[in-house]
Amino acid sequence: MPGRIDPSVADFVSGSSIESARRGLAARLRSAGAEEAELEARMLAGAALGLDLTGLVTQAARPITPQEAAQLQQYAQRRLAGEPVARILGTREFWGLPFQLSDATLVPRPDTEAVVELALEIFRESATTGRRPRIADIGTGSGAILLALLHEIPDAFGVGTDLSLTALGTARGNAAALGLADRAAFVACSYAAALSGPFDLIVSNPPYIPSAEIPKLSIEVREHDPHLALDGGNDGYDAYRALIPQAAERLVPGGALIVEAGQGQARNIETLMGAAALSMDRPPKADLAGIPRAVSARKMPP
Repeated sequence: MPGRIDPSVADFVSGSSIESARRGLAARLRSAGAEEAELEARMLAGAALGLDLTGLVTQAARPITPQEAAQLQQYAQRRLAGEPVARILGTREFWGLPFQLSDATLVPRPDTEAVVELALEIFRESATTGRRPRIADIGTGSGAILLALLHEIPDAFGVGTDLSLTALGTARGNAAALGLADRAAFVACSYAAALSGPFDLIVSNPPYIPSAEIPKLSIEVREHDPHLALDGGNDGYDAYRALIPQAAERLVPGGALIVEAGQGQARNIETLMGAAALSMDRPPKADLAGIPRAVSARKMPP
């Protein structure tokens, strides 16, 4: 979405059938620059009417009620003003799992799944035997990375840290909703300061946007994602300089640190990892756009 728009949406909602209202909303979103207008219109209509995809299809010809129209109009106005669909609905899918969001959490993005993929590759190559695997997620936010890993590694225990108590509450709620509360703990602290370890895997999607770049971000990000989770300092590396040495101290020998990187940051992150006596044994993992997104290093045995 290119910017703030405040159109009247009553013309394609009031008195409409479900199908015509959905199509009208999709057309308005498309004209405003939404890249996934059809999907967004379907999601917003489904939420406003309390219908899944099957319901939207089977009830397509039904007129929407005044109450449904009012709800859909509200959703449409918010989206056309630049608010992401995930913020409007309060939920986002990540790694095939549903995650509730809050104002203190990032919207989990498909790019971040590269961190989960790489962590699983590394873990499965050197799976622990005779003890329970331990995972830490630094700056856990909604808990998406940690809970995705716990979902894939059934015997693991995980700890998520965050400065925001609100974010930690959101992560705890997601752990409970996913049936993972008995294998996850959440701690308020700066990076890994309150953790003692040792951990087999430490993962993180830290803030990495240079401060001066934040005003240039899309409206969906700069006005709706928490700046605490975006702002990486003057050069974008403040969080890495803090968390990498902490992680190195808390890994088991042979354990791995995996972090998300911004575009063009992977090489400098590897340098910081090397300075903390961590060893790179593989190239970064690219996201779907081909950008090196997940960077890893291991703690070598003495």
